[in-house]
Amino acid sequence: MALKPHQRPPFRAEHLGSLLRPEALLKVRHAVDKGEGKQEDLTAVEDTSINDIVKTQLDLGFHAVSDGEYRRHMFWGTFFPGLEGFEEIQNPDINIFRMHVPDIAAFTESGHKPGETVICTGKIKHVGSTYLAQWKYLQSLLPAAQAHEAKLTLAAPEWYHLRYKTGYAYPKSVYGADEEYFADIALAYRTELQILYDAGLRNVQIDDPNLAYFCSEKMLAGFAAEGEDATALLDSYIQLYNDCLSSRPSDLHVGVHLCRGNFVGGRHFSSGSYDAIATKLFRDLNVDTLYLEYDTERAGGFEPLAFLPSHKNVILGLITSKFPELEDIAVLKERVMKAADQVADGNGSTREQALQILGVSPQCGFASHSDGNNVGKEDMIKKLQLVRKLADEIWPGEP
Repeated sequence: MALKPHQRPPFRAEHLGSLLRPEALLKVRHAVDKGEGKQEDLTAVEDTSINDIVKTQLDLGFHAVSDGEYRRHMFWGTFFPGLEGFEEIQNPDINIFRMHVPDIAAFTESGHKPGETVICTGKIKHVGSTYLAQWKYLQSLLPAAQAHEAKLTLAAPEWYHLRYKTGYAYPKSVYGADEEYFADIALAYRTELQILYDAGLRNVQIDDPNLAYFCSEKMLAGFAAEGEDATALLDSYIQLYNDCLSSRPSDLHVGVHLCRGNFVGGRHFSSGSYDAIATKLFRDLNVDTLYLEYDTERAGGFEPLAFLPSHKNVILGLITSKFPELEDIAVLKERVMKAADQVADGNGSTREQALQILGVSPQCGFASHSDGNNVGKEDMIKKLQLVRKLADEIWPGEP
């Protein structure tokens, strides 16, 4: 029997989770970061800000509502520091990092070095969810009938592995090989997902620029120069994902968002088309939906979508969150049709059938880093309105 795509979620109009923080929130957060503010004051302004941004999303017609990631400094949150066996360290030794990984390269080439990182220092164990309170608060703001549509974004399981040179991601006295380390990461993810599922979460988006970095010819050349097999490493990451998701319930929607970097001011870190990873990513990664960056030529063309199976969804990130200028909706509609044609050619369907597994969104969040991109609140609203309008014109009457 043919597999069917998981839908509603995803929806025809999506966004990627992070939204611009209000100035009042940033002011208090910066004060707390400097040791000049109180956590209770920050929590209070977070609550108020989340209440407002949830209402904004609902008013704009979005169903996969998020909390804007307003309680986070960075998009990945605090999953790894919350695990036993991981430690956040300040001013790490630069020699532990792979210099050809795009975000590491971007900082070091500009004369900077990572000021902090999180690294495995002991046996990994899940000891409590750092996402649960965020989810419960978001859930409390929605009618019971809509809560299953709301979205929570999670960190990528290999986030604190790719960046480190071989031998530096974990102590050899604790894990003898990547397989052992990954097994405990996967167990921690399965535990986390079950906790969140039991609390009512049904829509998960994992944010993973690392997978998109395997599209970067510069990074692949760096691996080759070091005598390392980037293809085998990508295979191990896909297996890690599948192990993380091996016990998820059938009604838990999981998607993975790929982009090439979205730091303060909308800075990107890499480029390269999906051709290099499309077969493995689209066919072997056991997720329901792929949220793909497609706002510029940096991500290449739609040709790799020919490898998309008919039971998986793609959300096309056609609208940029990096600058305020609005895209032409006619051009956007034409691009959606071109993408649909590639999907149809690949799986032997019609354009109309291919459109049933597509949706649209911005290419990334508006504030992957809490300080946000070079857009204002009204710019963000207009971008989200454009996403909703584009979806309505292509899929009228669909959420």
